[in-house]
Amino acid sequence: MIACMTARFSFRPPRHLVSVLFAVVTAGVSALLPSVALAAGDAVRLDRFPTEKLNDEGSLQNGAKLFVNYCLGCHSAQLMRYNRLSDLGLNEAQIKNNLLFTGTKVGDTMRIAMAPADAKDWFGALPPDLSVNARARSSSSGSGSDWLYTYLRSFYRDSTRATGWNNAIFANVGMPHVLWELQGSRGATIEEIKSVKDGAPGGAHAFARTVISYDTDGNRSEKTEKITEGHPHEGTDIKLTAATGGKLSQAAYDEQIADLTAYLTYMSDPSAKTRVRLGTWVLIFLSIFSLLAWWLNREYWKDIK
Repeated sequence: MIACMTARFSFRPPRHLVSVLFAVVTAGVSALLPSVALAAGDAVRLDRFPTEKLNDEGSLQNGAKLFVNYCLGCHSAQLMRYNRLSDLGLNEAQIKNNLLFTGTKVGDTMRIAMAPADAKDWFGALPPDLSVNARARSSSSGSGSDWLYTYLRSFYRDSTRATGWNNAIFANVGMPHVLWELQGSRGATIEEIKSVKDGAPGGAHAFARTVISYDTDGNRSEKTEKITEGHPHEGTDIKLTAATGGKLSQAAYDEQIADLTAYLTYMSDPSAKTRVRLGTWVLIFLSIFSLLAWWLNREYWKDIK
């Protein structure tokens, strides 16, 4: 009798094995699903980044070239090494001949030559490292790729700023529009509706509309008027004018920015494609193993129940 009970109790672990395995599979699925980090602040309207660019080697290579030529002068990417560009189909000779200009070695990280003290003196702050910027910019409004794609296409002229530029989704940004020769200059119309108090004693709150306009040279004009009709809502709306004077059409410029955004997205997580591919095989294995474990569990218990 004791021997029988000992044998019976020795089979208890398999009874719980299936539930444990399903928990593991569920955790694996959750890890593979894209996560969205919520950022503080007002939501902004973001344009959708064309995600198919992430699977296009030509787009990623062009994005790397744009990054080196237009961004790397001020923004470092110290978590990225040049030799990782081999993931994009470039060999060592192509990396050396096309993307290294300051005696940097292929195995080095993407650093800038500018001293931090000089950067603070010239710009007021050290330009941020862009290694994981595409991940850091994720918010409730969209992915970090959406934010970068919209931001790099939303500069407009503003003569009141030291750099001569402003941005529709990053107000009073300290960065100039380094790609302006490609896109050209844009103007903007900013409409702000806010509550104001009547001047009369005990006066009720009213609403005023302020419209600030910038032309493509950055000249500013402002007009304010009271709203006497309707039920307005407080808020700010920015509309950008068409770009003029650029080397590229707006569609061609958008294509270049999509390539640059694709590279910044790749750089923020170079192993993403490999991880997802391996994760798929792991989930297939766990699914098959779970079926085998369930069948084995059933065979163990069929004569005992």
